[in-house]
Amino acid sequence: MVEETDATPPFTLRLKAMNESIRYWITRKIMGGLPGETGAIAAALITGERGGITDATNNAYRDSGLFHILSISGLHMVVMAGAIFTLIRVTLAAIAPIALNFAIKKWAAGGALVGALGYLLMSGSSFATVRSYLMISIMFLAVMLDRNAVALRNVALSALLILVLFPESVFDPGFQMSYAAVTGLISVYEGIKRRAASRPHGAEDRGIIATAISHLSGSLTTTLIASAAVAPFGIYHFHNTQLLAMIANLVALPLCDIYVMPLALAVLIALPLGLEHWPLVAMGWGIDGMTYVAQAVAALPGSVVRIPSIPPASFLLMVVGGLWVLLWSRRWRLLGFLPIAAGLLWTPIRAHPDMIISRDGTTVAVRGADGRLSAVAVRGGMFELARWLEYDGDSRPAKDVAAAKGFTCDALGCVTHAGGHEIAILAGAAALRDHCASAAVMVVRFLLPGGCGGTIERRNLRPLIAIDPLASRNGNGHVLYFKPDGIDVHTVEDARGVRPWTRASLVADATLRRRDADLDSGVVPRETDVPFATAPPDAAAGDDDAGGRRGAFP
Repeated sequence: MVEETDATPPFTLRLKAMNESIRYWITRKIMGGLPGETGAIAAALITGERGGITDATNNAYRDSGLFHILSISGLHMVVMAGAIFTLIRVTLAAIAPIALNFAIKKWAAGGALVGALGYLLMSGSSFATVRSYLMISIMFLAVMLDRNAVALRNVALSALLILVLFPESVFDPGFQMSYAAVTGLISVYEGIKRRAASRPHGAEDRGIIATAISHLSGSLTTTLIASAAVAPFGIYHFHNTQLLAMIANLVALPLCDIYVMPLALAVLIALPLGLEHWPLVAMGWGIDGMTYVAQAVAALPGSVVRIPSIPPASFLLMVVGGLWVLLWSRRWRLLGFLPIAAGLLWTPIRAHPDMIISRDGTTVAVRGADGRLSAVAVRGGMFELARWLEYDGDSRPAKDVAAAKGFTCDALGCVTHAGGHEIAILAGAAALRDHCASAAVMVVRFLLPGGCGGTIERRNLRPLIAIDPLASRNGNGHVLYFKPDGIDVHTVEDARGVRPWTRASLVADATLRRRDADLDSGVVPRETDVPFATAPPDAAAGDDDAGGRRGAFP
C-alpha cells in the first residue's frame, strides 16, 4: 500500500530528480532527431542511456575491442573536457584585450572543469565516469597551478584520491585497466619526450604526407601501448583477448575523438536553441562509420580468443614487472621484464577442476577425456555454465555444452565416467540403490538418506562423495579434482572463509543467540556452558577422511 504524504522531498532528491528529467529530455530529443540504433548510440555517448542498442551491436563492439566507446568513461570525459577547453581557449584568444592581459589557459581549464562536471551529471554519474572526472580534475587543477598536467605524479594523486573515497576500487577491473593504460601511456611518452629533447635538432619543415604519417604512427603507438598495458587485466578478469582490437581502435578511435565527440558537444550546445538537427545528422555519419568498423572487425576469423584462467601469482608477477618498467626512468627498469617473463611462463600451470557443481546443485559439469567440459544443466543454470566455460577458455556456447553429450541419461538421472570414477546425477530416489554401490561421486536433487553408502555394500572401497541440496547450500558451490590417490573437494565457503555474511558465521551466530536464550530462561544449566565451535555442526564433513579426501560427505 502506498501512503500519500505532504512532506517535501529532501533537497538532494529534488536535485537528482531534476537532473534525471534533463537527461530524459536530452535522450528523447536525440532519439527523435536521429532515429534507429544510430540515435541509440548517440544517446549512449551523451547521456549514458544504452537501452536502445541491440545485443548484436553490443557484441560486435565487444568482440572488436571497441566496447569502451559505448560506455562513458575516461575516453569520453577526456575528449569532451578537451573539446570544452579548446573551445573556450580559442574563443578567448580571439578577443585581444582578454588574451593579452589574462591567463586564458587557466580560464579555459576552469571552464573545462565545470563543463566536465556537467557532462558527469548528464551522463548518469556512473562509477567509471566519477573516477574519470576525479582523474581529469587533477589534470586541470595542475594547469591552473602552473604545473605539468600530464605527469605520473598527477596519476598517482588521482589514484590516491579515488582510493580514499572508494577504497573498494582497488579490486575493480575498470579501475585497474584505466590506470594501467594511463600509466603506460604517460610513462612511455615521457621517455620518448626525454629522448627527443636530448637529441640536437634544428627547425624542420615537414610536408603534409610526413605530418600525416607522424600522426598515424602516433595513433598506432598509443593503441599498442594501451593494449599491452591492459592485456594482463583483461585476460585475468575476463579470460579472453581481442586479437584484432588494434586494427579496430586504429580506425575508430580517431573517428570518435576528432569527429563524433566534438559533434556531441555541438549537439548539447544546440539543443536549448532547437538547432540540434544538423549536428545530430553529422554525428550519426561518424557513429555509422564506427559501427561498420566494429562489425567488420568482429566478423573476421580470430577476432576473439578465449584464454583459460591464469594463476593469481602469474598475474601479480606481470603487474609488478610492468610497474617496475613504467615507474623507473633509469636503466635498471629493464629488470622488470624478468618478472613479466616469469609470469608469462607461469600462466599455463594452473590446474582446472575435473568436476564443477553449482551452488544449488542443479548444474553439473564434468571434464571428459578430451579435456573439455560436458554438462547437465537446467535452463536457469546457463549463465553459470557460461562463466565456467569462460574460466576454462572454452568458446563453445553454453547451450551446446549443456546437451549432456558425455552422459547416459534417463528419466531418473544421468551417469558418466571420468578419471576412472563413476559419477551419477540423480533426480529421483528410485535410482539411488543402483548407484550407491558403485558411484564415486553422487549429486542428488533430494535430501539423501543417511543409509546410502552405509547399509548398502559398496563394490569399491573408496568412500562415497554425496552432494545433496543441504550440502550444496552449505558449500555454496563445489569443485572436484580427480587425483591418483583420491578426490579433492573444494567449496566456495572453503575459499571464502568465515565472514560476517557467510553461512558459517550466520549459523554460529544463531546458535550462540539460541544458547544464550536457553541459559537466560533456565532451560540449560550454567555449568553446561561450553565454548561453541565457530563452524556449523555439519562442517565436520569437511575434515579429511581415511581416503585422504578433503570435504567428502560420507
